[in-house]
Amino acid sequence: MDKYNQIISGSFVQDIKTIIGQAKTQAVRSVEFYRVQMYWKLGERIFNEEQLGKERADYGTYLIRNLAKEIEPEFGSGFSFRQLERCRQFYREFPITSAVRTQLNWSQYKMLISIEGNEKRENYELEAVRNCWTGREPVSTLPAFRGLTAGRT
Repeated sequence: MDKYNQIISGSFVQDIKTIIGQAKTQAVRSVEFYRVQMYWKLGERIFNEEQLGKERADYGTYLIRNLAKEIEPEFGSGFSFRQLERCRQFYREFPITSAVRTQLNWSQYKMLISIEGNEKRENYELEAVRNCWTGREPVSTLPAFRGLTAGRT
């Protein structure tokens, strides 16, 4: 048999596939982490700007609506009025950046901010980390999430 036509061992190929798979997973986690950090920073900046307007609800709505008009055409629907409202809410629910968990993605944080009550929110957060939930599971199938939302979306 020609030395260039040798059969590659299955374990070697599997090792290579594992390395590639792990790198892809880490890359996605890294992107998700920075995405969550970006939304937190947007929320912080919006909240702080609102404080100049003394946190009046009308000013906050006006501010976010006009900000969305300015940035959504350039950056896309991830920066819509509703999404920017979520960013502000995210910051208000998690005002300490070091408390934002690296294991959770933006979809999971959107679920978390929809939960009324700190105890219930913390329960879901801990379960999500403990069980390695991805945020793609149907909400109704998550034991810690059943009955926790109070109609907020």
